[in-house]
Amino acid sequence: MLRADRYPSLFQINTRVRLTELAEHLGRPATLDDVSDDEIDQLAAVGFNWIWFLGVWQTGPVGRQVSLSDSELLLDYQRALPDYDQSDVCGSCFSVRSYTVHSDFGGDEALQRLRRRLNERGLRLLLDFVPNHTAPDHIWVNRNPEYYVPGDESRLASEPRNYGRVLTGKGPLVLAYGRDPYFPGWMDTLQLNYGNPDVQEAMIGELSRIAGLCDGVRCDMAMLLLPEVFRRTWGIEAEEFWPRAIEEVRRQIPDFTFMAEVYWDLEWALQQQGFDYTYDKRLYDRLRERHPRPVRDHLRAGLDFQAKLARFLENHDEPRAAATFPPEIHRAAAIVSFLAPGLRFFHRGQFEGRKTRIPVQLRRGPREPVDPEAIEFYGRLLALLCEPIVRNGEWKLLDCLPAWDPNPSWDNFIAFAWRDPEGNCWIVPVNYADQPSQCYVPLPFEHLGGSEWRLRDLMGPASYDRNGYQLLSPGLYLDMPAWGFHVFELTKHG
Repeated sequence: MLRADRYPSLFQINTRVRLTELAEHLGRPATLDDVSDDEIDQLAAVGFNWIWFLGVWQTGPVGRQVSLSDSELLLDYQRALPDYDQSDVCGSCFSVRSYTVHSDFGGDEALQRLRRRLNERGLRLLLDFVPNHTAPDHIWVNRNPEYYVPGDESRLASEPRNYGRVLTGKGPLVLAYGRDPYFPGWMDTLQLNYGNPDVQEAMIGELSRIAGLCDGVRCDMAMLLLPEVFRRTWGIEAEEFWPRAIEEVRRQIPDFTFMAEVYWDLEWALQQQGFDYTYDKRLYDRLRERHPRPVRDHLRAGLDFQAKLARFLENHDEPRAAATFPPEIHRAAAIVSFLAPGLRFFHRGQFEGRKTRIPVQLRRGPREPVDPEAIEFYGRLLALLCEPIVRNGEWKLLDCLPAWDPNPSWDNFIAFAWRDPEGNCWIVPVNYADQPSQCYVPLPFEHLGGSEWRLRDLMGPASYDRNGYQLLSPGLYLDMPAWGFHVFELTKHG
């Protein structure tokens, strides 16, 4: 039976990199059929609901050629994989030539067999949908060049990073590269024109076909299709796409899931358009900045919003968490991110403390040592995330009060609680600062009064006995080291 938790967990796998690893082990090319049942069993055993296989779609030679000729990309490859050669460069998986499973990976049939094996173990399959653009050698370039944003000679001359000359079925044309309004174009893509109703119909058709192959999609740069964003980028009026597309897919598959990659504080807008989950880049950025108050303020948002946020510390676009956060900050940030409500989003290599972000144009990454402390920490955290209280319980942000005046260190704390219908409670305080800090945290559970309670840290050895009335007021007293955290389970004592 497929798991259906209020706050699920997702694991992202770079398909090309994983199959390259398997091929090295097997001594032959590997396909999706070579992802073993044992590997899938392990993912199910640690409590994941979703497995995202990044980059399964067919790409083409034109996108790969761009990936081999861009000087900035070549430097990126060198940094990530000093011994790379041209055979390691396969082109971006977001330069999609067709929404059929790559022939190197075993085609649609291998994907369907993989999906069936995942589903049998309670796991759902998430795949990519790249709505903003296609590869330059997509069939539409030849058959329907009017599907793309046009340019002209003056644009080509003044904006060579945003426009290119393309041979189409109607002869050579200047067409726009896919892009967002703040950066130069992605030169291995061509920009779809959402002001053309035929494009919208065609993309809904593509999306409907993808929905037959998986249980959900992660929609790349989903906010670029919002009419106001599209207008600002291209000066073209466009109708809403997402509400109609999502409605059409759900008419066929009611429980199909949509996750949006989204930035620029447009998360709520896309949730309102029908997305089940939206990236929470804002929390990630605030944790990187290491200022506790903005993190706490972010967690004050309504649960109707937070429940649909995908919390992460790394993914294929971001630097590795182990390279971004020193170990003690990494652990504190993980406690905040993954014990908050929402979808818990993890990336392959994160648990082992990998530090190299592998560019999506490469088929392999470097060999890296594993970090035993990272493995041990994430092992304990993943075990907690299997517990029903944090999958389906009620979450509440807690107030932190000064331990005494004047002592401003209370402002360094982020604290919240989980409670299930049986009355079980967890308290999660984090001192998100580089100094020891003290505070009181009044607990909002009236049933604590009149009893003695044991607070046992599920992530460490600490254990304390406290009077229930004191936990209510003035509250749980905390004196914690820099970047310290607890996950206290409350049980009646005596």
